[in-house]
Amino acid sequence: MALFDIFKKKSEPAAAGQPEVAKREQEELSAGLEKTKTGLFSKLARAVAGRSTVDADVLDDLEEVLITSDVGVETTVKIIRRIEERAARDKYMNASELRTILREEIAALLEQAQGPNDGCGPEIRPGSPYVIMVVGVNGAGKTTTIGKLASRLTKAGRKVWIGAADTFRAAAIDQLKVWADRAGATMIRQEMGSDPASVAFDTLTSAKANGADVVLIDTAGRLHNKVGLMNELTKIRNVMAKVIPDAPHEVMLVLDGSTGQNAFEQAKQFTQATQVTSLAITKLDGTAKGGVVIGISDRFGVPVRYIGIGEGVDQLKVFDRHEFVNALFGNEED
Repeated sequence: MALFDIFKKKSEPAAAGQPEVAKREQEELSAGLEKTKTGLFSKLARAVAGRSTVDADVLDDLEEVLITSDVGVETTVKIIRRIEERAARDKYMNASELRTILREEIAALLEQAQGPNDGCGPEIRPGSPYVIMVVGVNGAGKTTTIGKLASRLTKAGRKVWIGAADTFRAAAIDQLKVWADRAGATMIRQEMGSDPASVAFDTLTSAKANGADVVLIDTAGRLHNKVGLMNELTKIRNVMAKVIPDAPHEVMLVLDGSTGQNAFEQAKQFTQATQVTSLAITKLDGTAKGGVVIGISDRFGVPVRYIGIGEGVDQLKVFDRHEFVNALFGNEED
């Protein structure tokens, strides 16, 4: 069974109630992205006010709208180029159609970045735990994301082990212990200042011996020394592979969406330091900078697995590009 399918199947009631659940989920996502949606479309409305066609001036204004919405320069240029090509092909494009066109192009970009398995994850194999190494700077919501993910997995009946390998901050270990206890997960820890790779080794050894389904490994988020970070993460990976040869199965980078362009720089640093395979973008409910989801996913070619739209356990959402676009632009039939 796919890891993310666990969440969907566990949370869905009988078939008769599924449309209501889907509607409620979509409404919650839309509410979580309201600041981004309001900011984007108020800017877009000003850009096309009084214009009848999509000309060079409108495209210049649209470019500014996307950049100031934290979509990022590279992705913005790509979107503008696509719209220019459509305008040239269609000969005439009404400015009132721009919202629909923008929606289609963003959806297309997300589809390319997410790949064919959007909304579902790798298979959990019986007999060996699925290992996720979680990376990200301190303050991005890394520990909270691990806690919420652990909670959802244990509610779905999975045995979860958490490794507190961020041994440089006592507060991180203590906070993770609170989340582990709340989730009903098993946490492996050592004293502050211990070797992080040793914690990872102990966690995987215990998880394997006790038939765990999923292992979540927290790591330190220090970026002041990229070489040191790279060496540390490489050591953790190598040590884990000694216990479970193909571990980690996933390296998840947690980014704070409210930091906007700074999140791009963090993504750049961590993708250079280790092989990041998935993203979790947090704190989108309190910011108008949700455009970073589009830009980061496109620029780095790494799929977004989760987005955080609130502090509640259930507000860590499995990312679905269709639901995300619908939350920003409204359903296609609207």
